[in-house]
Amino acid sequence: MKATVSIIILTALFLWGVPSGLAQSTRPPVDSAATTGRIRAMREQMARNQEITQVDYGRMLSALGISNPRPGRDPNNPDAGRIPNYDELSANPYVHYPDPLVTFDGKKVRNAKIWKKVRRPEIVEYYEKEIYGRIPANVPAVNWKVLSEEKMNMGGIECIYRVLSGAVDNSSFPGIEVNIYASIVFPENAVNVPVVIDFSFMAGKPSPIAVSFGPAPAKPKESWQMQVLKRGWAAATLIPTSIQADGGHGLTSGIIGLCNKGRDRSPEDWGALRAWGWGASKLIDYFEGEKAFDATKVALEGVSRYGKATLVAMAFDERIAAAFVSSSGKGGAAPWRRNCGEVLENLTGSGEYHWMAGNFLRYGTDPLTADDLKVDQHCLIALCAPRPCLISSGRFDADKWQDIMGMFMMSAKASPVYELLGAKGLGTDVLPMMDEGLMDGQLAFRQHSGGHESGPNWPFFLDFFQKNVVERK
Repeated sequence: MKATVSIIILTALFLWGVPSGLAQSTRPPVDSAATTGRIRAMREQMARNQEITQVDYGRMLSALGISNPRPGRDPNNPDAGRIPNYDELSANPYVHYPDPLVTFDGKKVRNAKIWKKVRRPEIVEYYEKEIYGRIPANVPAVNWKVLSEEKMNMGGIECIYRVLSGAVDNSSFPGIEVNIYASIVFPENAVNVPVVIDFSFMAGKPSPIAVSFGPAPAKPKESWQMQVLKRGWAAATLIPTSIQADGGHGLTSGIIGLCNKGRDRSPEDWGALRAWGWGASKLIDYFEGEKAFDATKVALEGVSRYGKATLVAMAFDERIAAAFVSSSGKGGAAPWRRNCGEVLENLTGSGEYHWMAGNFLRYGTDPLTADDLKVDQHCLIALCAPRPCLISSGRFDADKWQDIMGMFMMSAKASPVYELLGAKGLGTDVLPMMDEGLMDGQLAFRQHSGGHESGPNWPFFLDFFQKNVVERK
């Protein structure tokens, strides 16, 4: 929770107008009185948002007939029953995991044709109904416009930096406006180049040096954008909260609220994870109409909650050529059936329920449990097959809340689907040593020695993307 609050505060400070120099190693002077006022206003808004969230959460519980949802884990709670478990001896309360190659009516999937025509569609339908929600049929069109464009030199490479706004048609309900914010930097005179999209917490012009919020590192590291540009590709940033707010308070606004004309969600309506994924799909639509970019070679990356959104987006949109799923945890690559770090009940609580469909709340309430789900997250990873997908995490002490072992288990259990479709999975169910990833197949796993971040694994993902997508004939 503390980490989440820190991210919210940093993001809010940026959006409220703290100078962009905050993202550099040196920080300019700040008007302390103005900043204090902004922080006070931000806290008041957060309190109002929390009130709205609790009302919406209670309404969804009532609609589902739920009166007493089970609480999630909280490392700061004095109740011993709420403390997260990290003991592997008690982390696997369920021994059964659904077989991704056996249909719901018990038939074995023996070839790619049956997977594509029968098994994949029924898994997609189940995820839409019970877990992430449905994208409605009436989602309005998006009109992309270039807000600004300028030439820049980034690390010695002559580039174009373009800021985009995707205005969603709100003629059906003018009371809600949605403008998707994105930007892209690409080599000057680029034609048909691959694109890497990052789900980002923050906006702003890219730098050749990686962002650091702490003391400046002794040896500055290249930003992910710089690494992408050096390969001759384009680096795009997409701000998910411009699509849909990251909180229950925003469910009657944003793209979800616009589609519902300001009304409350139904239990099968989409949550924020699918909405963010929809936004990534709309950005790919934009690339399809621009000769500078190759929309058939688009990779998507995200960390933490945006790692969840990355995996969800790739599972549903088969145009996404590759994914870098970093520290995604529950709702992403980690299994629902594991009791390690964050648990299912965290995502059915008021702090995270907005990511999911309302129906999912039933599995955090007696008598239902995670074991009543007909799928687990290896099935979500399997929906990405045979496209290249890297499941990533940090070191154990910094990323244990995400259930590193569980994410590896799900990757291993998804591997048979990759193999059925002619790709290569992990090839083992033994967790590799840190910084020694399993990178040879189209499904890959790598645990780096950094924290809850993607930074240390960027070079490995870009090599992975180049080998499996860019250079693949």
